[in-house]
Amino acid sequence: VQLQASGGGLVQAGGSMRLSCVASGRTSTKSMAWFRQAPGKERQIISTITWSLGNTYYADSVKDRFTISRDEAKRTIYLQMNSLKPEDTAVYFCAASQGWYASSRFQPDYWGQGTQVTVSS
Repeated sequence: VQLQASGGGLVQAGGSMRLSCVASGRTSTKSMAWFRQAPGKERQIISTITWSLGNTYYADSVKDRFTISRDEAKRTIYLQMNSLKPEDTAVYFCAASQGWYASSRFQPDYWGQGTQVTVSS
């Protein structure tokens, strides 16, 4: 499975941005997720979604501001980020799992490259 993330960039605080992640390859996966890693910090999971039912999970830090969605036909997931804050600045990674996860217990089997999101104050 190959994952290609895109959509990062620079945005002012309070603004919005949408990230995309396209999955390709023959191996099927059951769940997808977005992680982020800020400078000097550990990578953290922020949201997950299952392909089949669209069950979702959000970390408290992004709940009510970020929305994860999927387009099964395009094998693409999205992360709509609203009301962005400077503390959202990080490299964002998408990941895929062969397991069914709609929680923080998501276990990644595949990683995409990161995309930088910078939120200026």
